[in-house]
Amino acid sequence: MKTKFLIALAVGVTLLFAALSSCAGPLGRGGYESAPYTTVKTDGAFEIRDYPEIVVATATMKDGNNNQNSGFMSLFRYISGKNEAEQKIAMTTPVFSKTGGSLQEMSFVLPEEVAKEGAPKANNNNITVTKRQAGRFVVYRYSGRWTEARDKKARETLAKWAKEQDFTLRSVMEKASYDPPFTPPFMRRNEVLARIE
Repeated sequence: MKTKFLIALAVGVTLLFAALSSCAGPLGRGGYESAPYTTVKTDGAFEIRDYPEIVVATATMKDGNNNQNSGFMSLFRYISGKNEAEQKIAMTTPVFSKTGGSLQEMSFVLPEEVAKEGAPKANNNNITVTKRQAGRFVVYRYSGRWTEARDKKARETLAKWAKEQDFTLRSVMEKASYDPPFTPPFMRRNEVLARIE
């Protein structure tokens, strides 16, 4: 009986580690391709990063959590083949979101190969494919499940650090989400970031 229990425990631990390692694969969270950047400076949970120009598909939404979900599904349908070329496009990380105010935006980063060949136009007029301008960003990273309260605190933390470093924010803050829903909270990667000079 004890031997069976130990075998079951060993199998369970092995499966757990396999599941956890899949959350942070070699190409990004869950094995997805991730938006490239160069780290200029690291200070604990804060970073200064240089992002190159990247191509994104963006959905514009009205305020509200349901519309956030709707924006995600619209973008997911776009990469699943609901576009003029009926082309399936791989999911990437992170999902960028600008929130606050009456209008909100959510963006999927398009894979480098798709961007090079030319991304197909969306069938949905609410989705646009554009180039996200290269630039330098300040970033604050934290783990755990995303909530509005934690997001607000993260934004305040980043703003305070940026002020201490004598940086001037040149864009609204946005959040970057890296993980699929099944990722354990302690392994989640959440970020808030803003453009600086």
